[in-house]
Amino acid sequence: MKDLTKLSKYLSLILRHNPGIIGIKISVQGGWADVKQLISGINQAGKFKIDMETLEEIVHTDEKQRYSFNEDKTKIRANQGHSIQVDLGLKEKEPPEFLYHGTAERFIASIYEKGLLPMGRQYVHLSKEEETALKVGKRHGKPYIFRIKAGEMHQQGYLFYLSENGVWLTEHVPPAFLEEFFR
Repeated sequence: MKDLTKLSKYLSLILRHNPGIIGIKISVQGGWADVKQLISGINQAGKFKIDMETLEEIVHTDEKQRYSFNEDKTKIRANQGHSIQVDLGLKEKEPPEFLYHGTAERFIASIYEKGLLPMGRQYVHLSKEEETALKVGKRHGKPYIFRIKAGEMHQQGYLFYLSENGVWLTEHVPPAFLEEFFR
């Protein structure tokens, strides 16, 4: 199997943050991009070469399931993590009692002061498992895990959504709902 990591990261940049770098548009409703335009744009940009088979391989083998096709594979989107304005049509869902968020130790003081903020994305990303949060935290430095009192937040009117790939999303987690979980 070929290494598709760099191409997958480039695809993430395009579909989540900057479709204009290859001259395409993402629909606000649903966050979809036209597959033919995406492939053509990537190939014309010259940084990578891609075809439908390679794109399908990226979508189906991505361990985080970042991307999905529509039913006839004419459109593709990132499942969450956008910094551009899109409406993925997420439905409100009741979260489990606790969710987790991984970060780096250097951000702890700010998070305890302001809570968890989307930081350029549309939502704060939370996970159901501590292991996932730990992996995320390690990407940013020495990891630190917060346990989020999601059930209590939901009871107090905060909205939660579950993306297609199992990432829990909310607009903000105030400091009162944070618990130290792992240091």
